[in-house]
Amino acid sequence: MAVGCTLLVIALCAGVTACGSDGNPLSARPYDAADQIAFNGPTGDKKKADPDKPLEITAEDSDGRITDVTAQDATGRHVAGELSADGTRWHSTEPLAAEAHYTVRVSTEDEDGAPGRKVFTFDTGKPSGKTTLDVTFGPKAGTYGVGQPVTAELSRPVKDPRQRAIVERALKVESTPATEGAWHWVDDKNLHYRPKEYWPAHADITVRSNLTGIKIGDHLWGGKAAPLKLTTGDRVIAVTDAAAHTLTVYKNGEQINQIPVTTGKPGFDTRNGVKVVLAKEYFVRMRGTSIGIAEGSADSYDLPVYYATRVTWSGEYVHAAPWSVGSQGYANVSHGCTGMSTSNAEWFFENIREGDIVQVVNSDGKTMEPFGNGFGDWNLDWKKWRDGSALAGGKPETPSAAQRARLRPASV
Repeated sequence: MAVGCTLLVIALCAGVTACGSDGNPLSARPYDAADQIAFNGPTGDKKKADPDKPLEITAEDSDGRITDVTAQDATGRHVAGELSADGTRWHSTEPLAAEAHYTVRVSTEDEDGAPGRKVFTFDTGKPSGKTTLDVTFGPKAGTYGVGQPVTAELSRPVKDPRQRAIVERALKVESTPATEGAWHWVDDKNLHYRPKEYWPAHADITVRSNLTGIKIGDHLWGGKAAPLKLTTGDRVIAVTDAAAHTLTVYKNGEQINQIPVTTGKPGFDTRNGVKVVLAKEYFVRMRGTSIGIAEGSADSYDLPVYYATRVTWSGEYVHAAPWSVGSQGYANVSHGCTGMSTSNAEWFFENIREGDIVQVVNSDGKTMEPFGNGFGDWNLDWKKWRDGSALAGGKPETPSAAQRARLRPASV
């Protein structure tokens, strides 16, 4: 912050000088600061820097100091660094990429406040004993509902918190319109990304990795990852009220249908909470044995089911149930699924897509688990979600883009 303030003061003084005295040293063209600073990188054209070693710039002239350093590779990635309070030393605080070309811009000032500049370029070499960490993003490219999380699967487990921070910092998710979001480590090899609230309708989402060539840990380096582009459709949310025996569908905030349904009977209560549509299957053969019901018992079943919209991997669907039409709207008689007439199920099937929200309320069932049985990500509140981030966990929220815009002064 002190450096930022110093630079702001310098910039303001420079503006004044342009209208006043030409004798002010800040109005002078920057001089070549090569003799004022030392750089620990290679000096020969064919020499390459060791990506295992941090980058370091030091001020050799006791009468001068470093005011700013920026280091950037050819892909536009900046290297984070730290400048000492007295301006005598700057060093990188995150790993350099292997086999990359860097440009380093150093700003200085002498004892009279005159600005100096020096630009270095160098290449990094190959790491020794290299093992790569590859990333696979999901889901597949396409259009999804506003509840669809982004997933990142790592080729190797990452347990160390510092290494997790390096990985997470390199995984970028951007949306238009912009929205606040965060990664959450599900386990050592899987991360999910979701916004604080659902995605905006008709948003464009880009997912990419800047991890290529970055050192993560001893002998572990970032590998390549194919970027991913997604879009969202309309904001479609279906709310199943197990006590009222209705499923109400909202599109972009307006109710478009209300359907009489039946949900899980006692002992097979439907899970409460927010679920994300995983798939649509026109025909499914449902057997009681798949959920642990003994064949031949009173609750045993083996049924052909049509217009089945899957919301859990363990077999919970919204589907046609013509055998229970007499109970739909009045009683809960299913084994956990949400059943409706064939015509209503067909309508629901045609008006829902992967990533849309199906929320169950007022059931006697447990709440949908966040992970492991589909996408229950939205059942974690925002604080708990951020706690699962290697970067945001335990830290206070920063202002959103809109809030920052409001906080920015209109003039200096």
